[in-house]
Amino acid sequence: MSTPTETGDVTGTKDKDYNLIWFTEQCLSNALRLETYIQDAEREGDSELAELFRKAQSDSRKGAERGKALLGTRMRG
Repeated sequence: MSTPTETGDVTGTKDKDYNLIWFTEQCLSNALRLETYIQDAEREGDSELAELFRKAQSDSRKGAERGKALLGTRMRG
């Protein structure tokens, strides 16, 4: 089995930092997308599905907040 290599030389950003940036962006994007899904479910009168999407949206927001906090800390330090 080969050892994974750091690809930061390609992007100019260490993998772990890039991954944190990517994770935060994906959480934010997912929260936005889920808003559309919630509206679609509500329009169809499917409160169970809307609630599932609200829970997922809340989790995405939490992930984004944690990611943003960690990014802020690392950028200052």
